[in-house]
Amino acid sequence: MQISGKIVNHRKAVRAVITQNNKVLLVQSNKGDYKLPGGGIEEGESDSGGLIREVGEETGYINIIVKDKIGSVIERKIDAYDSNALFQMTSYYYFCELASEQRVNQKLDNYELEQEFTPKWVSLDDAIHQNEKMLIQNSKNKWIERENYVLKELKKTMKLDKWINRDGSFVLFWTQKNRPYELPMN
Repeated sequence: MQISGKIVNHRKAVRAVITQNNKVLLVQSNKGDYKLPGGGIEEGESDSGGLIREVGEETGYINIIVKDKIGSVIERKIDAYDSNALFQMTSYYYFCELASEQRVNQKLDNYELEQEFTPKWVSLDDAIHQNEKMLIQNSKNKWIERENYVLKELKKTMKLDKWINRDGSFVLFWTQKNRPYELPMN
């Protein structure tokens, strides 16, 4: 696939939306920002398998139940490793539940260790406010814009208490006209 005459290098990611007592499970970095737990799918891995692995690695919660896909976000930018190509990451968001509170030690990647990823239960308002502060301060974490967009959409949906449409279908709250939301290219 090509866009604007450039080859597109794809990456697929999955991210968990886990709520409990009016809070959402997020990962906070030592820079102060919040993100939903999740990450890239490995070759041959299912969305559910990747999500269970990523949530376990980033938060230590190992007993999650993956429910329904609720939306997606596409990000495109010049590929950091090939200036003649675009890098496109599509993040798929899933409702998940904790089957138990059992936790193990996190298994963080090097950059996650450097940023001291810490799982926290946070209200949507607090997470959005903190991420907005980080955007103003020009934080280097590139995921903040994407995550804050999703957190704001979650807030709208949760505030209206309409996770499910009257016809029984799940709300695809950041999908318009059957097209996922696309963040502007940097």
